[in-house]
Amino acid sequence: MNIIVCAKVIPASSVTIEIDAATKRMVRKGVPHELDPAAACALEEGLRLMEKNGGTVTVVTMGIGDATIGIRNALAMGATSAMHILDDAVAGSDTLGTAKVLAAAIRKESFDLVLCAAESSDSYAGIVPGQLARLLGLPPLTFAKEIAVEGKKITVKRQGESGYDVVEAELPALVTVTSGINEPRYPQLKGIMAAKKKEIKNYTAAALGLGPDQVGASGAREKVLGVGRPPARQAGKIVTDEGDGGKQIADFLAEMKII
Repeated sequence: MNIIVCAKVIPASSVTIEIDAATKRMVRKGVPHELDPAAACALEEGLRLMEKNGGTVTVVTMGIGDATIGIRNALAMGATSAMHILDDAVAGSDTLGTAKVLAAAIRKESFDLVLCAAESSDSYAGIVPGQLARLLGLPPLTFAKEIAVEGKKITVKRQGESGYDVVEAELPALVTVTSGINEPRYPQLKGIMAAKKKEIKNYTAAALGLGPDQVGASGAREKVLGVGRPPARQAGKIVTDEGDGGKQIADFLAEMKII
């Protein structure tokens, strides 16, 4: 069973996120990076499926050179190999551009299953997996809290507001996992040493057959027009209870048409 895990590498949790005023993008250069904890859960699930069913786990990510530290961490956890789209031409890609890059890289490999986090821990967009499934022509099984594979059939328990649904599909498929699906393993010394010898394939947008009209800022269909702080909240109404506090509250709620 060959599994692809889309594993984003993001600024470390110790970093205070900043937005570049000129580009209106998150500042990623010059700060420590780590494997996204949400992506680590997807990777852990892939490793467990590989250990049970055999096969490989390949990690794919798009990012600057600093992303290598997160890739090496994924390899140390047990991933077989990795693909890194490392190209300034993809900087500023919107979610669709990102999905196009990942889809083109994934097509370079033979796979049965694509695993993603339901959403990344830095932007929380949650859009890329659905777009990726569409581009790859795969059935998307979302918000999985449990995954089982038997032959060519995959079954997931899909997290909902009041419980879960059981969803089945034929492989190949794409599955997004919730952060609570498992507890990702910590890399051991043996895995850390082995990771140094594992292959990381580097790709550019051009090597994937993608031009500036599809990826990067020039190909983005979504544009950030402005970044700023939300307006300050107005002060609330203070009720001084001098025996009629309850009536004041009731009058206020009635004025707001709540009661």
